[in-house]
Amino acid sequence: MIMKLDGIKVGKLAKQTGISVRTLHYYDEIGLLSPSQRTNTDHRLYIPADVVRLQQIVSLRQLGFSLEEIKDCLARPAFSLKQVTQLHIDRLKAQIEQSHQLLQRLEAIASHPSASITVENLLKTIEAITMIEQYYTQDQLTALKQRRAQLGEDQIRQVEAEWQQLIAQARVAMENNIDPASDLVQGLAQRWQDLIQMFTGSDPAIEQSLNTMYQQEGPAAASQGAVDAAVFEYMGSAIAIFQAKV
Repeated sequence: MIMKLDGIKVGKLAKQTGISVRTLHYYDEIGLLSPSQRTNTDHRLYIPADVVRLQQIVSLRQLGFSLEEIKDCLARPAFSLKQVTQLHIDRLKAQIEQSHQLLQRLEAIASHPSASITVENLLKTIEAITMIEQYYTQDQLTALKQRRAQLGEDQIRQVEAEWQQLIAQARVAMENNIDPASDLVQGLAQRWQDLIQMFTGSDPAIEQSLNTMYQQEGPAAASQGAVDAAVFEYMGSAIAIFQAKV
């Protein structure tokens, strides 16, 4: 239930949310978020429904959606504040859990004498860090290392962030039953393919090793929880449609 409140002027909304007046004006200009109420003196005011929409916009922006993609999503009747918020929660929980598990394993190794560290703990830590090495030849690992050096750490971090955003966007599309053949999902499929090619350097053998890892380990394990089987299957359908058109 959304708390009732009087209409809010743009300046006050900006102050309370940390979103600049300029940004709010721009959202109004492009038809993404417009104040729904006017006073007798023609001041425009944001009402509770506008605040709900702003929350959805902020969460979807955090997940990496473009303003055009957000506008398209919010135009769908089934798209709700609860759904967007839960998606954001799930993504943050998954990231926190992955980091927490690895942190615990590393802390256990760092804080105990070598003699007291169990083989099982070491194996789980190694698995979390180096699963990739099981599925690539030494030449492929060397090529991947060189590829990483070519891209640079800043771009690597940017690509990793984009992967997280792309997976989140794919989940939104899947949960809203958007046709994999739609322009929106086909755009996601193209970006998915582009990022894979960036990782593999467009090397078919490396891409095949990547596919093998996902098939044998399962999407959740291979991606360390970043993508589950449902999203992987959904995007697989979208990518198959995309590749058939190329």
